[in-house]
Amino acid sequence: MSVTQQHHWANVTEETLVTEEQIKKRLGELADDMVDDYSKIMKEGEELLIICILKGSYILTADLARELSKRGISCKIDFMCVSSYGSNTESSGEVRVLLDLRQPMKNQHVLIVEDICESARTLFFLQNTFHSRSPKSLKTITLLDKPYKRKASGVVLDYVGFTIPDKFVVGYGLDYNEKFRNLQDIISLKESVYRKAKL
Repeated sequence: MSVTQQHHWANVTEETLVTEEQIKKRLGELADDMVDDYSKIMKEGEELLIICILKGSYILTADLARELSKRGISCKIDFMCVSSYGSNTESSGEVRVLLDLRQPMKNQHVLIVEDICESARTLFFLQNTFHSRSPKSLKTITLLDKPYKRKASGVVLDYVGFTIPDKFVVGYGLDYNEKFRNLQDIISLKESVYRKAKL
């Protein structure tokens, strides 16, 4: 984060947890891992169907797709929007589909791209839903993981960017009430910013 950005967001930032540079480096490493994995299961001419889970994963999806393209993996991208938060800072536990996929995934190699895994309820729902649609393979990447917040078991995370502490985070696509998605770094918000939502 630049000096100007640090000053602009200082009144809401508790701590910078992951920098833009760290994200870029980690995505390159994960893309290398994916190339190794998919080279073993994808045939010549097959494409990877990337499922961007809106809204928080849109920046991650774009950056990851470019990294994979640089490494020779042909990708298609589709979008799904689910919600378990509303305007709150804690998951409600109920997963609602707001936008479903526009193309079938049967017999395709599918990669779910999620911004953060906390309770894992959303990913549990998505993985079970997608398995029922008969993909050829199904893998999941999450940029951020809070493994100590789990409410659902049996969720498989094939690729994890960073394991972070139990803080409310925004930036790089993640938001609070639709704000802060545009931050290049991932920061934890001061509690005073979202305290009213808890009252």
